[in-house]
Amino acid sequence: MGAQRQNNGLVPWLAWAALVLVLDQATKLWVIQTFELHQGQGVTSFFNLVRVHNEGAAFSFLANSGGWQRWFFTGLGLVASIFIVWMLRAHGKQKLFAFALASILGGALGNVIDRIAYGHVVDFLDFYYGAWHFPAFNLADSAITLGAICLILDELRRVRRQR
Repeated sequence: MGAQRQNNGLVPWLAWAALVLVLDQATKLWVIQTFELHQGQGVTSFFNLVRVHNEGAAFSFLANSGGWQRWFFTGLGLVASIFIVWMLRAHGKQKLFAFALASILGGALGNVIDRIAYGHVVDFLDFYYGAWHFPAFNLADSAITLGAICLILDELRRVRRQR
């Protein structure tokens, strides 16, 4: 009973983060084994699967910065992950908040693994309209985005409850 109180609901959130991480890495491995770099396959009139490598952060931020960014974003992801686990220990009973943090944790670690293993992040989800393409992304990025949206929703709910 004491251990359960101590983890304050941490285990289910770490399990969710692990599931996000495993799904992210499995899909990236499939893409690496299926497509050559820049090769793709049309799926719908607005969506392709295409293998691209991102050496930067979101939207290829700092992608052409000479390589230092690999270790910077790796370190940043690891520090953020430690902070998120600490936050999950303290707030594991707050379901939406913890879901958001765990989603971000799984996504961040998925991209950290890519940076360590390959020196870049493997992206493959390509949405477009006509000639306009949204920057390609992956499941880790999707989980991070979902987590960020949930953090905003959680804060809006908290503010509404305080009124």
